[in-house]
Amino acid sequence: MNARQARRTRLLGASTATVVLSVALSGCVTVHGETAVIPAVSKPDARKILKEFNATSNKANSSHDPGLNSTIETGALGAIDGAGLKSRKKLAPKGNPGYKPLRLSDPRFLIPKQAGWPKFFVADVRSNRTAEGRWLLVFQRDDANSDWRASYLAVLQDSEIPEFVTGKGGYAKAVLGGPRSKLVVAPDEMSDAYIGYLGEGTGDFAPGEHTSKRRAQREGSANRPGKRTEFADVPAKAPQYAAFGLRTADGGGLVFFASQHHTKETYAKGYKPPVKEPLVKALMTGTPRQSVTYVRVSEQVVKVPAKKDGGEIEFLNRIDGLTAVKGE
Repeated sequence: MNARQARRTRLLGASTATVVLSVALSGCVTVHGETAVIPAVSKPDARKILKEFNATSNKANSSHDPGLNSTIETGALGAIDGAGLKSRKKLAPKGNPGYKPLRLSDPRFLIPKQAGWPKFFVADVRSNRTAEGRWLLVFQRDDANSDWRASYLAVLQDSEIPEFVTGKGGYAKAVLGGPRSKLVVAPDEMSDAYIGYLGEGTGDFAPGEHTSKRRAQREGSANRPGKRTEFADVPAKAPQYAAFGLRTADGGGLVFFASQHHTKETYAKGYKPPVKEPLVKALMTGTPRQSVTYVRVSEQVVKVPAKKDGGEIEFLNRIDGLTAVKGE
């Protein structure tokens, strides 16, 4: 599977799984993390976190254990993978004996200096799940008493990974929120902006699969013989879905953000919604007599131009996963 194929919508997440991280974190982060501008994590600890993530990810996926998932993954990645493991657990309580272990290699770390919480860093790695491209895993820590948890996964071609701003010691530079971001749209405003675009078609987003084509597909499927489809999008924001950005050398930023999407399919009288996929049925609540509502959480990474330069926001990767299904 190549990086392009990895971009496709996932029915149910679980390509990665959660892990319990027990590594000792830098004392200065715990003591001074509120006000001092310091590295989010030490480089040796970042490597340990990734290593443990890989090891326990395999345990969680092979055993279909959503409990492990909830202890380390959070945000969009946690919601997607948690639902996937929950569904698979119902269908195969004893796990998957034929599971092929995930292998993450050739790690490169993008660690920003930050003050306050949450803190984050990005692990840029090779994965045996994709023949081409690299995985970008975002790890976040909510406060001094929290563990590091993976909150975003993006799959990018090598050529799509931008050059990042790095300072003394090789540390990356985080994009701040609000006007301080100096971007066309700040990270903490990106989910609102994207939801607004999907609804109204206005905003600073470049045409493409996840923008103009997605709106056109919705319009084409809204009313078909015997079925009506309604769409409702909801911004996904902090504290549950924090957005993060890294400054790029061109003055812009690479931004990770989440969104939530509800799709309700209502069938004509006399027709019963055809829900046949076992993994979907495992998440079903209610009885699908006439309609079914699918709830998805989406994680995406976009390239955002500097405000002074202007320009459009470009989607580089989007992964969504089914998190709930309700029949009525």
